Amino acid sequence: MKSIRLSQQTLQVLDRFAMEPASWLYGYELSRETELKSGTLYPILMRLAKHQLLETHWEHAGEGVPPRHTYRLTSKGIDLVKSERVAARKQLATRKPATAGGRA
Repeated sequence: MKSIRLSQQTLQVLDRFAMEPASWLYGYELSRETELKSGTLYPILMRLAKHQLLETHWEHAGEGVPPRHTYRLTSKGIDLVKSERVAARKQLATRKPATAGGRA
């Protein structure tokens, strides 16, 4: 399977899921918390689900309440988030410290 593109927005969504990996989250809730508009967020969610990084579920709240689509990380998604965090830490560790400019 083709690997998924991890844009800054995709990483932002994955980070939010990583806060509570076993919890189901609504798209609207994710939109509010990540400040991503639906035109950005929902394609990301669909792509993550297509790559089996998210599990999706329709929640039926009851009479007169429309069903809501919810999402949570799969074990594959959790593994991806962990590996991305390790890669980010390694990248930060290999950066050279900035030299102080100016006069003493």
